[in-house]
Amino acid sequence: MTRMHKARPLSMLMINAWRWGILLALILLWEAGSRMGLIDPFFFSSPRQIWDTAVIKWQSGQLWRDIAYTASSTILGFLLGTSIGSILGLLLWFSRRTALVAEPWMIVLNALPKLALAPVLVIWFGIGFSSKVVLAFLMTVIVSIMSAYSGVQTVDPALSTLMISLGAKRRQIFTRLVVPSAMPSIITGLRVNIALAMAGSIVGEFIASDRGLGRMIVYAGTTFDLKLVWVGVVVLSIVSVLMYAGVVLLERLLMHRWSARKPE
Repeated sequence: MTRMHKARPLSMLMINAWRWGILLALILLWEAGSRMGLIDPFFFSSPRQIWDTAVIKWQSGQLWRDIAYTASSTILGFLLGTSIGSILGLLLWFSRRTALVAEPWMIVLNALPKLALAPVLVIWFGIGFSSKVVLAFLMTVIVSIMSAYSGVQTVDPALSTLMISLGAKRRQIFTRLVVPSAMPSIITGLRVNIALAMAGSIVGEFIASDRGLGRMIVYAGTTFDLKLVWVGVVVLSIVSVLMYAGVVLLERLLMHRWSARKPE
C-alpha cells in the first residue's frame, strides 16, 4: 500500500516534468531557429523579442489594462450565461409541455452561428464593454440551458414517485431531487462554457473595441507589428489556460459537494 502511494506522486512528478520540459524545449528551439535564420524572425518573431515587447507594454500600463478588460468581459458573460441558462433549464422540469415546445428551439439556437451576430451586437450595444459581455453571454446561455435540461431528464421517476407518496410537494421534489440530480450535468458544461465565453469576448473585440487583447492583436496586425501580435496571442493563451484551470478547480469543488449529496 505504501509503495502504491509513493508510486503515484512519483509518476505525476514525471508527467509534469515531461509537460514543462516539452514546453521549454519548444521555446528554446523557437529562439534558436530565429537566431540561426531557420525561421523568419519578422513573421514568427522570437521568445526574447516577445518578452521584451510584453515588458514594455506592461510597464506602459496598456497590457495589464487589456488583460483586465478581456478577462472581465469573459468572466461576467460566463457567469451570467451559466447561471441564467442553468436556472432556465432546471425550470423546464415543472412543465413537460413547455420543455417539448422549447426543445427544438434550443437545438436551433445552439446551432445558430452566434459569432456572426457580433457586428449587429456592436451596433446595438456599442463598441464598449457591454457588447462583449452580451456576446459571451449568448455563447454560453443556450449550452447551459441544454446541459441543465439534460440533467433534469436523468431524474429517477421512481424516486420522484416515492417522494410524492411520502407527501412531498413539487417544490420540495425540485430542490431536493431534481437540482442535485441535474447538477453533475451542469458542472461538466463549465469547461465548454469558459472557452465559448472567451471566444465571444475576443471576436467582439476583433469587430470593434477600444481596448482588450483582441483589439491589441487586430491593431498590431494592421500596423504590421508582428511582435505585438505574438504578445497578444501568447498572453491570450496564458489567460485562457488560467481561466480553464480556475474552472476545473471550481468543477472539482462543486462535483465533490453535489456528488456526495443525497436526496433527503
